[in-house]
Amino acid sequence: MTVDPGRIDELRVRFGGSSLNSRRVEVASIEDETEMIFQRGWTDGLPVVPPTASRVLRMLEGTTRQPDEVVALVPPNLVECTVEKVAINAVMAGCRPTYLPVVLAAVEAVCTDDFNMHGILATTMGVGPVLVVNGPIAKRIGMNSGVNALGQGNRANLTIGRAVQLVVRNVGGGRPGGVDRATHGSPAKLSFCFSEDEAGTPWTTLAEDRGFDRNSDVVTVFCGEAPRILVDQKSRSAESLVQMLAEGLRASISHDVVMGMDGMLVISPEHMARFRDSGWDRERFMTELAPHLMIDLAEIQLNRSGDLGQESSENNADLKLPKFRPGGLLVVHAGGSAGLFSAVVGGWLNGPMGSEPTSREITP
Repeated sequence: MTVDPGRIDELRVRFGGSSLNSRRVEVASIEDETEMIFQRGWTDGLPVVPPTASRVLRMLEGTTRQPDEVVALVPPNLVECTVEKVAINAVMAGCRPTYLPVVLAAVEAVCTDDFNMHGILATTMGVGPVLVVNGPIAKRIGMNSGVNALGQGNRANLTIGRAVQLVVRNVGGGRPGGVDRATHGSPAKLSFCFSEDEAGTPWTTLAEDRGFDRNSDVVTVFCGEAPRILVDQKSRSAESLVQMLAEGLRASISHDVVMGMDGMLVISPEHMARFRDSGWDRERFMTELAPHLMIDLAEIQLNRSGDLGQESSENNADLKLPKFRPGGLLVVHAGGSAGLFSAVVGGWLNGPMGSEPTSREITP
């Protein structure tokens, strides 16, 4: 009977549940668990899975790390977060145990000083963590890099991103109306997570571009807004398409913002085909794109002519600046095989006062 599927979880709690250190919350027999969780403010506005001891123990089977190991200090309250606490929130988000290593790596990444999760919460700009997963683990756990990759419908994509946000909310105290002061917010504050279509791209992957081996499992977190669609159904050459993509990128966040905010470009398979057919690799694409991302300072000043004097405009008449700082544009390949669309994800303030894209290797 000890291996009866109906009794395994019960026995695990009875004889192994003492390994869990989190506070137990008793629920009355007539009390609705879901409503109780809403009342206590432990949700992101959607129903969550009640994190029973048996479910948490099952989730912890997804990692070799010890439950009491501290993963990170979670902003804004800088609370120690253990593997067990991450597992609890992963249960609530609806994750499977196989997703837990990705969630752990992502939590580590967003809680770094470089990523600056506290600042991302406190800003009135509607941005949040955007998670991109590379490596064999993405296929192994069933992540979506194809049709509707940035949308709904895939359990791994949605619940991994959601689990990270629940950790920030429930462990770190980052709640809307408190430290979280976003004017509008965005879907990036709920769950924005997808994997790169590595098999379909002739280019190096995002993880490789950031210094990792192609066979490594890596999660990259980027502070971004909701995606904006770029349409080009007419370009038949790489040269024409790169110009159109540059036009959309120049308008990212604001045409007048140069080098101060990063960006992410998600290229679809049909658009990537133009570059593949032309023999362009990632390096060639970035080289050809760069001149189209130069912005005239005089044009910016003309747009603000009511605030700037004529002398200032004349002094900078020939000065051009790049839209993004070196390394400030992340390029990813994902999306369905049909559709001549790509997407731009605008970033937030970069540099010491802002957020840096951050990558972490995913370990068991």
